[in-house]
Parts: sequence; structure tokens; C-alpha cells
Amino acid sequence: MQAKLIATLLATGLSAAAFAAPEKFVLDSTHTYPSFEVNHLGFSVTRGMFGETEGTLELDRAAKTGKLAATIKTTSLYTGLAAREDHLKGKDFFNVAEFPTAVVKADKFTFDGDKPTKAEGTLTLLGVTKPVTLNITPMKCDMRMGKDFVCGADVTTTIQRSEWGMKAYVPFVGDEVKIAVQVEAVKQK
Repeated sequence: MQAKLIATLLATGLSAAAFAAPEKFVLDSTHTYPSFEVNHLGFSVTRGMFGETEGTLELDRAAKTGKLAATIKTTSLYTGLAAREDHLKGKDFFNVAEFPTAVVKADKFTFDGDKPTKAEGTLTLLGVTKPVTLNITPMKCDMRMGKDFVCGADVTTTIQRSEWGMKAYVPFVGDEVKIAVQVEAVKQK
């Protein structure tokens, strides 16, 4: 009886320790899509997305900590209209020839229970690094199709593009840019 109790306590302690360890994830580039929207001359909203993103996520849900590092290839910009994409990739906006990537890093996470709801960090765009707050809703971690353990969420923020030096056509083309990222990250074994 005593041996059984000790074995149970050890097993419980080991599983709690395993849960407390940081979990490491790699962003699933086939299910991660950063997109943006900006007001165009007050008539409409222009939307675009980036097709290539890579990065890592580390979560310690017991300790309520996390780290995110993501690189977005600005050269993968897509809007559905080649002429607009060429203009946005030029010097007036993303200047992809000189700055082919944007980088997001976050290391201060806010949790509700074991789910992150916010992450504070930085966005580096056009060679300028500024703070950003990422809102995370809803965070779901579970087995995906019975194959991989995945965490997924919608991540949003709003920036003033002029703060990163992207000032072309402000205020006619809006300064406020809404950013949304549909993200899935696969746990590493």
C-alpha cells in the first residue's frame, strides 16, 4: 500500500513537472498569415497579406511566461492586384529591396488561466524597432487531426505606420494600420 502511494505521488509529481516545462513550437507557415488593412482615401479599405512567415514560440503555461520570434518576408506581399503589390513593395511603403523582412519579438505575456491573452514586444519594420502589444484571441492548444499538438490563435494589433517611417500619402492613405495574424504553431517533440 505504501509503495503504491509513493508511486502515485512520484507519477503525479513527474506529470506536474512535465506540464511546468516550457513547450517549444515552430510556426506552421502553411497556417500562419499576417494581414493588414488601411483606409484608402476615405473611400475603401485596402487589405493585403504576407504568404511567408517563419518563427518560434515558447510557452510555459504553468509559469505564465512566453517568447515569440517571427520573421515575415515582406517580399511575399499579396493584395490580389499586381500593380498595387509592386507599388507597396517599392520605396514609398515596404521598400522590400532594402528591407525584405519584418520581425516581431515578444517576451512579456499576460495569461488568463493557462492561455495567453496578450504579448508585449517589438516590431522591426523598415529598419525601425518600436514596441507593440499583441492581443491574442482565442488561444487553443490541442491535437490537430490526431497528428500534431498545435496552438492556434488570432493575433491582432494596430500601429501608426508613420512611426516606422512609412509616411507616404498620410493622411490620404491612412496612418492607422490594423494587423491580424492567423497563426498555428506545432509543438516540437
